[in-house]
Amino acid sequence: MRTFKDNEGRLWSVDINVTAIKRVRGLTGEDLMQVIEGTLIEKLIRDPVLLCDVVYAICKPEADGRNIGDEEFGRAMAGDAIDAATMAVLDELVGFCPSPRDRANLGRVLQATRKVMDRARDLVEKKLDSGALDKLADRLLAEASPEATAGNSSTSAPESSASTPAP
Repeated sequence: MRTFKDNEGRLWSVDINVTAIKRVRGLTGEDLMQVIEGTLIEKLIRDPVLLCDVVYAICKPEADGRNIGDEEFGRAMAGDAIDAATMAVLDELVGFCPSPRDRANLGRVLQATRKVMDRARDLVEKKLDSGALDKLADRLLAEASPEATAGNSSTSAPESSASTPAP
């Protein structure tokens, strides 16, 4: 069993078993066993709202005992709480897999997913620190609105009356 804290400081237990999987299916329509086929991990990582619905369904008996509904639960889920809940759910899913081979393979998929996510974050940080994104934004703004950047270096004079055709 894994745990995580929400943004209200409440500790939640993530215990995935047959009953929890059935409850998630019933409340969200999601099949946690899709994790074995590899489709669920990306879906949960990309959709934090779905992830929080799944986590709430897993934690529902505990939430019911605390008189916490899904909206109150959701209000306390953002940022680090979602990240911690994600890791707790995914780690529990690995442990739940009935086959030792599936557990090993899913563990490797999860480890690879975490590496890719860390590399992507590192790349974003590197680009932010290098100023490359600022330069790109400046270039795109200049291309979209050349007069905005050209007007800074030259002055525009009104047209002379000689070039205006007579009526």
